[in-house]
Amino acid sequence: MRAEAGISKTKVNNPSRIKVWQMFDRIARRYDLLNRLLSFRQDIRWRRCMTAFLPKRDGLNVLDVATGTADQIIALHETAGSKISSSTGVDMADQMLNLGRKKVLKNFPNDKINLKSGNAIMLPFSDEQFDVVTMAFGIRNVTDVNRALQEMFRVLKPAGRLLVLEFSLPQNYVVKNLYLFYFRYILPLLGALISGDNYAYRYLNKTVESFPYGQEFVNMIQNAGFTHSQVFPLSFGIASIYCGEKN
Repeated sequence: MRAEAGISKTKVNNPSRIKVWQMFDRIARRYDLLNRLLSFRQDIRWRRCMTAFLPKRDGLNVLDVATGTADQIIALHETAGSKISSSTGVDMADQMLNLGRKKVLKNFPNDKINLKSGNAIMLPFSDEQFDVVTMAFGIRNVTDVNRALQEMFRVLKPAGRLLVLEFSLPQNYVVKNLYLFYFRYILPLLGALISGDNYAYRYLNKTVESFPYGQEFVNMIQNAGFTHSQVFPLSFGIASIYCGEKN
């Protein structure tokens, strides 16, 4: 698939993200339910699509950054568990992690899955420790995107792979305008009604619209040291998977 052209010119070092993890803790109890309802369960399909981009070898040691309730780790183990020897998820939101641990214990009690507190811009791991680093719908929430990318590069082994799943904007005019109408007017109302948090789902559409996407974000990945960086749009470009290699 071809790379999309990004148009956003927003700053990616954003101090407004400093305490965003507290917002996720507030909505943790309803977070998974809202993801399913508001995406029409497409979030499940998008996370499973990440499996196709895993390296073609076994014994993978995986790190999932901004793991939240562990949806991405669970999706990887459900679809490619035989390839993964161990996986670790990190997040700053303790309530999200607690829910994630319950889900992991219920679905994969015997797998080597560990969830722990950790900041994307200061990962608590040594250099060259992981074969794969994933991040699903979290990169736009960090305070310093460039530093987060550099940290993920640091903890990857040589020949390791970065996989980032994130919202983007469709290129098709009709699809884009329908999507933006839903994101700006319908999703915030439904999200506030179900979660009880008036801010969280208005924050969502604002960050999605302002965050770099397509080729613009590919360039950021390359600037962090990754090679063979590409973007693969999903669902008309509503979401995208970004890949990068560490030589």
